[in-house]
Amino acid sequence: MKRLIPAWGALLLALLLAPSVIAQNARVNGQVTDRDGKPWAGVTVTIKSDTGQVFTVKTDKGGKYSQIGLRAGVYTFTLTAAEPDNFTYSEKRSVSSGDDNDISFNFKAIAAQQGAARPEDVKKKEDEAAQFKNTKAHVDAGIAALQGTDDLRKKLRTATADQKKDIQDQLTAAYQTAVTELQAAEQGISAKDTKNHAVILANLGQAYGFAGRHEDAASAYQKSIDLNPQAGVYVGLSTEVANLAVAQTDPAAVSAKVTEAGGNCEKAAALDTTTATATTARCWKNIGIVLSNTGHLAEAVMPLQKATEADPKDAQTWFLLGGALAATIGTKQEGNKMTYIFPPGLTDAYQHCIDADPNGPYAGQAKTALDGLVALSGGVETSVGERAKAKKKK
Repeated sequence: MKRLIPAWGALLLALLLAPSVIAQNARVNGQVTDRDGKPWAGVTVTIKSDTGQVFTVKTDKGGKYSQIGLRAGVYTFTLTAAEPDNFTYSEKRSVSSGDDNDISFNFKAIAAQQGAARPEDVKKKEDEAAQFKNTKAHVDAGIAALQGTDDLRKKLRTATADQKKDIQDQLTAAYQTAVTELQAAEQGISAKDTKNHAVILANLGQAYGFAGRHEDAASAYQKSIDLNPQAGVYVGLSTEVANLAVAQTDPAAVSAKVTEAGGNCEKAAALDTTTATATTARCWKNIGIVLSNTGHLAEAVMPLQKATEADPKDAQTWFLLGGALAATIGTKQEGNKMTYIFPPGLTDAYQHCIDADPNGPYAGQAKTALDGLVALSGGVETSVGERAKAKKKK
């Protein structure tokens, strides 16, 4: 049997519940403005009570937010903004019952208050900003100088004899400007800014390399790698180690440096897995070019073979490999004939060059080289045997 509740009892129950309902009906409204006093949209406002109740809301395009259903009490308001602001701020505020809780955050005023309270922090930030601006100016100037050398190098390749000295002087000056500016940037960068420091060192390594300062270049590249390893920087280091190899006088030292350069190619490929093949080909090819250009043709064979394995469609690499192998052609005297001993892969290298780019700039030279090899393949008549017989008759 259901028990009836007297009317006065129901009234009393309603009165007892009323305070609880009213306490739940607090509302917060506010606006968030940024350091310039402008509405700050997209800021996440997290409202957390001491009992663990949490509300989360985002500001609209006018920087405004609103939240209902709070109890009266003290809450921690945490404001966060994602990239590029990367900002977090927390403050305790009191919330009373009703809809009149205007809790806004003016970060222009907050920043001014914090600056007045801690002027040394403001000064430190101002100094850091000025230092960064100065460093960036040096970086921009150094990179601009490097980029300006591209056209000069192109001009130098096609310049007449009387033009070359002037262009070379311009290149030397540009390289020195790049070195000076990037050195200044490297000295001014914050020790905490490792990524930008690594980028500056990599560019400085390139500038040193162009200027012919290969020891300094290798050192700069290695320091960049120590801070933030990158595949492209390993390629640069490999090239500079190859330049150091050709400066050696001991064949064993040359071989050791070439091996070291190749090790950096492998490290570059391991870091750049998405384009490992292209990175490997470029790295080994650079080593081969350095060795070929300095007359170390026999030492260039292995790096160029590695490059062709990674990229069999590069006509220039095949042509360079043909030239390196041609330098290792042996000879043998057989009676009145000098025969030539071709190393394995010699004719194939020139043929692959032609196949890779039949109408390219290296195809014609490769065909000429093949014709020359055909002419040598039958050997060359000599008079060595005849002279020996003449001596016996006497």
